[in-house]
This record gives sequence, C-alpha cells and structure tokens, in this order.
Amino acid sequence: MPKYQFDVEVQPQYLPEHSHVSAHVFRFAYTITITNAGDMPAQVISRHWVISDSNGHTEEVKGLGVVGQQPLLKPGESFQYSSGCQLHTPSGTMHGSYFCMAEDGTPFTSTIPLFILEAQDPSAPEQPLGPRVLH
Repeated sequence: MPKYQFDVEVQPQYLPEHSHVSAHVFRFAYTITITNAGDMPAQVISRHWVISDSNGHTEEVKGLGVVGQQPLLKPGESFQYSSGCQLHTPSGTMHGSYFCMAEDGTPFTSTIPLFILEAQDPSAPEQPLGPRVLH
C-alpha cells in the first residue's frame, strides 16, 4: 500500500430544474468521495479544478479546502461532499487535483479523474440536449 494516497470518486448529475436551456445555462451537481488509501493520516489542503465546455472554453478554479473544510483522514477513512458548476453548453468535462499534506509533513497531490458533464433531455433521458464534443 502506498504511504501517501487519496482515491477520488465522482458522481456527476445534470440539474434540469436549475438549468435554462434557451439561455444556454446548464447546471450540474457532483458528489465527491475522497478516501485515504495510504497508510498515513493526511489532510486535504486545497483544490484545483479545470472545467471545460464543449466549445473549448476552459475555466480554472483554485481554492483552500473543499466546501469550506480541510478534512483530515486516517487510513481507510472517507470524506464525501457535493458541489456544482454551470456550463454554457450541454456537455463538458471536469478534472483536477487536491494538494494534500501527510501527518509527517510530506506534501502530495491526488488526482481528480476526468469526468463528463452531460445534460439529458428529461422527457427522453437517453438523449443528450446537444452535440457531444469533448476537447
């Protein structure tokens, strides 16, 4: 088992009730689960997100902690939170990283894997609301 490792799982969700398709406003929620898969207690210090829409517009978001917290996780412990974002196209992607600090003072980075944000037509859940172009 690696000494310093956080595993990150993401569950994205389209929010049609908070979106305005005619105004090109597509809102999404995502739930993140961070699990300490290492053998040393460690803390999430900051986050870095890269959010891209299907037109190629990219936004970077950096900040301390996650949802106002800097969770300290013992080996095997998990922390889960939900947040959201807005795109101007019906599809896009997000990925990023967490800067973390182990209890012994060793810094490390945990990758947030790329995930797809895709608006679905609520009357036809299998159909996206627009063309799917990923950059």
